[in-house]
Amino acid sequence: MTILYIDADACPVKAEAERVASRHRVAVRMVSNGGIRPSQNPLVETVIVPEGPDAADMWIAERCGRGDVVVTQDIPLAARCVEAGARVMKPNGEALTAANVGNALAMRDLAADLRAADPFRQGGGKGFTKADRARFLDALEREMRAALTA
Repeated sequence: MTILYIDADACPVKAEAERVASRHRVAVRMVSNGGIRPSQNPLVETVIVPEGPDAADMWIAERCGRGDVVVTQDIPLAARCVEAGARVMKPNGEALTAANVGNALAMRDLAADLRAADPFRQGGGKGFTKADRARFLDALEREMRAALTA
């Protein structure tokens, strides 16, 4: 049975993910350290993990597997989920697979090194756009159909 896992603490597409999961009648686990509003949808279980580094990530990684879909921006979590056989995607719709997650980990580490080398550097990532949201909806629909037919 397919389950949709959402790394929910800073996920900008929780409502969209819930909508797609409801259309396919797939159980959802919204996993966070707290601070998110529980859904009234009976398919959605809000999972509050203890405070601590990577507690939500560990919870998801220990439970996801083949046939599941995971939505996360956390690249190390994505790598663990891909290794477990889950389909993984970022909130902008980008799929993370065995073919590209290693490169994503390397880029993440490089970016961390660059930030550490220049502590006065200002700025951050680009904002989340309507196009990102639309791309996510389309990508999640494809991933959900693929997971359900696998």
